[in-house]
Amino acid sequence: MWTDRPIEWLTARVYTVPTDRPEADGTLAWDSTTLVLVEAGSGPVTGLGWTYGPSAAAALVREQLGPVVLGRDALDTSGAYEAMRRALRNAGRPGLGTYALSAVDLALWDLAARLLDVPLVGLLGGRPRPVEVYGSGGFTTYPDRVLERQLRGWVEEQGIPRVKIKIGESWGARPERDLERISVARTAIGPDAALYVDANGAFTAKRAIRLAAAFADDGVTWFEEPVPSDDPAALAAVRAAVAPDVAAGEYGDDARYFARLAPAVDCLQADATRCGGPTGFLRAAAVAEASGVQLSAHCSPHAHAHAAAARGAAVRHLEWFHDHVRVESLLFDGVLDPAGGTVTPGADGAPGHGLTLVEGRAAPYQVDA
Repeated sequence: MWTDRPIEWLTARVYTVPTDRPEADGTLAWDSTTLVLVEAGSGPVTGLGWTYGPSAAAALVREQLGPVVLGRDALDTSGAYEAMRRALRNAGRPGLGTYALSAVDLALWDLAARLLDVPLVGLLGGRPRPVEVYGSGGFTTYPDRVLERQLRGWVEEQGIPRVKIKIGESWGARPERDLERISVARTAIGPDAALYVDANGAFTAKRAIRLAAAFADDGVTWFEEPVPSDDPAALAAVRAAVAPDVAAGEYGDDARYFARLAPAVDCLQADATRCGGPTGFLRAAAVAEASGVQLSAHCSPHAHAHAAAARGAAVRHLEWFHDHVRVESLLFDGVLDPAGGTVTPGADGAPGHGLTLVEGRAAPYQVDA
């Protein structure tokens, strides 16, 4: 017999962690990373979710989402998701509103899996299986020696055979430096590892096409956001002209966004901390599959791992993003090990996504009460 297990409380906290050195990509620079943490409770069981973004997301959780979630059946994740989407209509659902929703959705899925005492991958319809990861960092602010050390750490020490660096320095105004860094990266990882580049929308279509022709001999196989992701026509033009797979989608917030973008890319990206948590990520995966392309999980690997495993071959890989791996390893116990180039979420049988907040390690970085 079905019995309700009500969501009895919901909290949001904010943590800001400095980067280990200045970081930048083609269009942005930063020196810290902010995580908005959501906890949801039913009886003695707590679920944990998070997003990366401004602390204002915590206010949206408390003021807009908490009132429509509290008292609901903790196992009715789809009902809570739709209620939250409706509650954000006037507050602004795209962007920050969906970031806040994503954190709550992940917390509720984690809570439901813990209430049922199963790994989240099982509740999402899958089983523990290896998911490929790629090392991601290579910021444009890194000196060559730092870039080389980071890439070799992934390839030689952890056995991850796929790595990605940032290009498009100064909004695409330094293509000669981009080419130098790509060459440094190829030398560092050797001829066999896969090399990816990410321009974060720094180029025009013609500049991206010219650059791709210039780095052809370096064996780059993934060109992420060569142009802004809100320009599907430009993405499609680049895709038609270059050899590497073109990828985009990290800013998507609903299924219709992904449906518009999918025909313009070789691999669609989705970020569960931005697109609506596991619920939104699974919807993006369905769109990708219907469009004949794979999906790749953008950043925050522990927010994606169980959903990616549940979708199997529909998901190409997880981004083992340097910043978020640092933050998640600092704040949480239960993080995954990417040695050999894969992670296997749920393999240890731990309920939910398997992560727990370590209050003592996290406390120095909390920036709100």
